[in-house]
Amino acid sequence: MRFSEVKVNSVRKPSFSIRTVITLLLIVFHGYTTPAIANNNVYRNIHIGAIVDIESLIGKEVTTAMGLSVQKFNNNNSNNYKLRIHFKNSTGNPLQAVLAANELIEANEVQAIMTMGTWQEAALVAEVGNKAQTPVLSFASPAVMPPSRSRNWPFLLQIATNETEQIKCVADIISWFKWRKIIAIYADEAYGGDYKVLSLLTESLQQFGSEIEYILALPPLSHLIDPKEALRDELTKLREKQSRVFVVLHSSLSLATHLFSEAKDVGLTGRDTVWILTESVASLLDTINSSVISSIEGAIGIKTYYPEENKTYQDFFMQFRRIFRSNYPDEDNSEPGIHALRAYDGMTTITNALEKLQTNNITSKALFDTILSSNFSGLSGEIPFKKGVLLQNSTFTIINVVGKRYKELGYWSRELGFSKERNDKGTNIYDDMVNWPGDIRRVPKGWAMPTDAKRMRIGSPGRTSFEKFVKVTDDSKTYSGFCINLFVEMHKILEQSYPLPYEFVQYNGTYNDLIEHVINKTFDAVVGDITILASRSKYVEFTQPFTESGLSMVVPVKSEDSQKAWMFMKPFTLEMWIVTGAVFVYTMLVVWFLEHHSNPEFRGPFKNQLGTALWFTYSSLFFAHKEKIQSNLARMVLVVWFFVVYILTSSYTASLTSTLTFQKLQPDVTDIDWLKRSNSIVGYDGNSFVNDYLINVLQFKEDNIRPVATEHDYDWQFKNGRIKAAFFELPYAKVFTNKYCTQYTAIYPTFTLGGLGFYFRKAPP
Repeated sequence: MRFSEVKVNSVRKPSFSIRTVITLLLIVFHGYTTPAIANNNVYRNIHIGAIVDIESLIGKEVTTAMGLSVQKFNNNNSNNYKLRIHFKNSTGNPLQAVLAANELIEANEVQAIMTMGTWQEAALVAEVGNKAQTPVLSFASPAVMPPSRSRNWPFLLQIATNETEQIKCVADIISWFKWRKIIAIYADEAYGGDYKVLSLLTESLQQFGSEIEYILALPPLSHLIDPKEALRDELTKLREKQSRVFVVLHSSLSLATHLFSEAKDVGLTGRDTVWILTESVASLLDTINSSVISSIEGAIGIKTYYPEENKTYQDFFMQFRRIFRSNYPDEDNSEPGIHALRAYDGMTTITNALEKLQTNNITSKALFDTILSSNFSGLSGEIPFKKGVLLQNSTFTIINVVGKRYKELGYWSRELGFSKERNDKGTNIYDDMVNWPGDIRRVPKGWAMPTDAKRMRIGSPGRTSFEKFVKVTDDSKTYSGFCINLFVEMHKILEQSYPLPYEFVQYNGTYNDLIEHVINKTFDAVVGDITILASRSKYVEFTQPFTESGLSMVVPVKSEDSQKAWMFMKPFTLEMWIVTGAVFVYTMLVVWFLEHHSNPEFRGPFKNQLGTALWFTYSSLFFAHKEKIQSNLARMVLVVWFFVVYILTSSYTASLTSTLTFQKLQPDVTDIDWLKRSNSIVGYDGNSFVNDYLINVLQFKEDNIRPVATEHDYDWQFKNGRIKAAFFELPYAKVFTNKYCTQYTAIYPTFTLGGLGFYFRKAPP
């Protein structure tokens, strides 16, 4: 087979070697064009231009794929046309691409141009195509489709889906794992354009309550004298941020390789970190050195899904790999990626259009209109157009880097969301399938304390009524007490997961003022005996309460020691004593009546008879009687009497023992209404909210409320008659009554409150 002429040019100075040019001339395009005369038929040459970064891996894939499509068309002898493709090297520079487009139109008289660069490059080339009315096929797409696209670039065809779908997929991943902050990383192009991608990502994240904490724009490697040092400096800045969820939006292969290596060296790829790779990087993972891939083990990537099971793809795959290995033996990976498939489909749209036209006079306008009507199944999916834009519904494959390779987790599409199988409804595929960095078995937190994090300023009340809860030693600035100790123990547990530096700051104002300093950001939190109130929750966040809630009244008690001489009478009531005496007399008389006729011990003068009966009955209380009973009826009466005596003595002994063992204390005051009616003075903790509660809720007069500074002052105030009662929060009441258990008691029921808790600055909505 003879080789026809193929031109591979670069504008101005070529950025690739003479050897590369010769290789491309002799090998890359072998069989891509055929002679203008064959089988006695005269063919018309159709010139097509292609602007690619030839020395890049994507450029190599694209040139190979386009060549296969051209070869297939030219080998069909039934066609009246033969394609001649002219490659121009853009070197990744949009201005270079503009010069290349002008040269292709003016010097090579191409009838269509294909550009594989960025959207900025495509837009500039489309401007050139407008002037010459030459169709431009772009393999890039904007993040947001400009409303005036059709008017500004009437000859532009976009054979790639919008980035909106990809950004939505990224946002859904972040939302699914409930990460609240991310860091966006992208290669900063000299001509900008990524701000729209960032705006779209920001808007998508806000729908789920997430945000971009920091944006890292990396300069092209060609602009860096020492890429390793420059990237290290930029990544070191990220350690000063809280987020550890890194989203790589756009990057070249070389930049991504350096980025991952340096990220591992500065410690940004370990436990609780997350890397999300968009297609510009994920589609190149097969070509990245395995040692570099292993540095981002656990990363999640997004790749455009394309069917690999059909025969068309399998045939293309075999041809592509054979030619690519032959032309580029130094490349480790010879499998076609999404860019190669799109390049093949793009060239196929042109060849299909030429087959439909089959006239001797093909104009660029006719070619453009015919391409617009394309509708076929390509290697990358369905290829229909509407107003110059591909109508392909994107489906993405979600991948997970494991070791030195990656595995497929499932799929995502706007219609179905995440799914394990391509056509399934949205399902959860990640709970136990993702290999996270550091081989952890849970979803990474996605955040860490920054390396330059300032210590949290923890406000603590300096003057408290009860030092058992908070105590600050002024000279040594030591903090102790139940609340302080609880916070310290809680901090020890948290430090097992992440560092949380802090410092206590003494504050000697009121509790309300202390909380105000949290609101105005003087303090990051408050640790102390602070009560949780609904009115405070509007401005600060609080922890779960760690004590019982309630407001209790404490009053003095009076002892019954003054009546100790008559203590033996206390076990029975007066009524009980009367009944007992009556039964005693009744039993005495019955026994005398039944015994004095027949029993000589109960005979004699009437006075002696009553004395004997009385003594017998009394001594029977202690089972010490000596007189013998002869009457059976009397014995029956005594059985009942002895049983009554046993019950009475047992009850009396138990009750008297209890009375003598436990001192009975009676509160002086039991009724709040009595305090208000009598205008009695009540005390409260002067730094707390209780003052407002007594006035607004319990309706005490302000003049009848007196603040008390310390727990020791309460005792003095009570003993000197300055207060009749004191109102304590329940934890304080228990401490106070435990210390003065013989002098004061708490009156129930209590008034419900929120309990004690720690306060933190309220997060912005």
